[in-house]
Amino acid sequence: MNRLLSSVVVFVAALCCTALAQDTRDVTEPKIPPACTKLDANLTSIFDGKFNTLDPTDESKLDTERIQKAIDSCAKGKAVVLQVHGTANAFLSGPLQLREGVTLVVDKGATLFETLDLSLLGKPLISVTDVSGAGVMGDGVIDGRGGEKYVGKTNSAWDHAGGPLSRLIVCNHADNFTLYRITLKNSPNFHVVYNGGDGFTVWGVKIDTQQRLAPNTDGIDPGRGSKNITITHSYIRAGDDNVAIKGGGPGELTNMTVSHDHFYWGHGMSIGSETNGSVSKLRVFDLSLDGPDSGIRIKSMGTRGGLVHDVVYSDICIRNSVKRPIDITMAYASNGPVKGPSPPTFKDVTLKNVRVSGGGGVLFDGYDHDHRAQITLDGVWLTDADKPPTPYTYKFDYADITYGAGGSNIQLPTPATDVTITGKPSEGKPDSCADMFVPFPQQ
Repeated sequence: MNRLLSSVVVFVAALCCTALAQDTRDVTEPKIPPACTKLDANLTSIFDGKFNTLDPTDESKLDTERIQKAIDSCAKGKAVVLQVHGTANAFLSGPLQLREGVTLVVDKGATLFETLDLSLLGKPLISVTDVSGAGVMGDGVIDGRGGEKYVGKTNSAWDHAGGPLSRLIVCNHADNFTLYRITLKNSPNFHVVYNGGDGFTVWGVKIDTQQRLAPNTDGIDPGRGSKNITITHSYIRAGDDNVAIKGGGPGELTNMTVSHDHFYWGHGMSIGSETNGSVSKLRVFDLSLDGPDSGIRIKSMGTRGGLVHDVVYSDICIRNSVKRPIDITMAYASNGPVKGPSPPTFKDVTLKNVRVSGGGGVLFDGYDHDHRAQITLDGVWLTDADKPPTPYTYKFDYADITYGAGGSNIQLPTPATDVTITGKPSEGKPDSCADMFVPFPQQ
């Protein structure tokens, strides 16, 4: 009887997750492909008191040519493996290009360091362009060294020093691309960009930006009309957006699932600021955000706004958000004027079983009478509303708020500019977040 009950529970859980998911693929845990070539490390990393890095005398000992040669000669469905050799555990590289069906594996204990030679920067460390079935996997580390000084300079990429800023992994029209188990650290700029592709799986990945607020160090940025995206079982600590869905087009970014993840410092689970190509069919569930600047975030403005719709955030725990645990605004000003010829609209956006603690801003901030934020609150709880460590504050305008069957204790200020409220706040007993928050896993 117990076995039968267990089987039923597993079946129902699987059915529930399938119903929630919006990636139309049947996404299962990836497998590391067999090796075509294994390359031994020649360098040994050191710790300089802040970063794992290389001895300055090793900064000219590039592995770029031998890694690229191995990738170019690898058959589809196979992998180039970077592995430790005795005490040697490091590789140093400039820009690399993945090929059709080829996976780069950084094995456990090995680190692929990006060069600090400014003359070799400006392109992504790993580019994946017009190929399908490629991947980056393994239990090792890829380190962009964004906080380290360039060779012969007194500044780093994070110092706003100007000059070329590379991104760790950039995919353009790379269908069925996979990131699996890899740790990505300290990118000079965005860690991962995925543009114009169909089929992107991120599973068991760790993204670690060691410096809070390191500029423009987004974790994962899908964009430019991509579709069928899953980010799952991953841990993201970023200087900027943990995930930023870039809906700038061409084409609609659609069919995306973010599930069973843990975010730490960063600017949250974000859509925007570009939404002029439209974003739809997004499901975010079983997510913790521990100490972010923003938590649930949808941002845009009148210069590059569009339609964001059919979006559900469910089973979310947010604590100690530094600024805004719920940040839904059409007045995002960091990337240009707020007003313009392409205003955004957010509709059919649902927050379900969302628990917030620690205080901070709650924004439901539309654009104007015709371009509104239409939000349903269905089990949204400020769990320490009576005695938050810092006060909750509100911005509420050009918005239509519906209190769903699950209730919410968010008390929106009225009167407010051009708003409607359907239903009313209520008291309830939110689910516990005790098991949702876990420490960032150490390498």
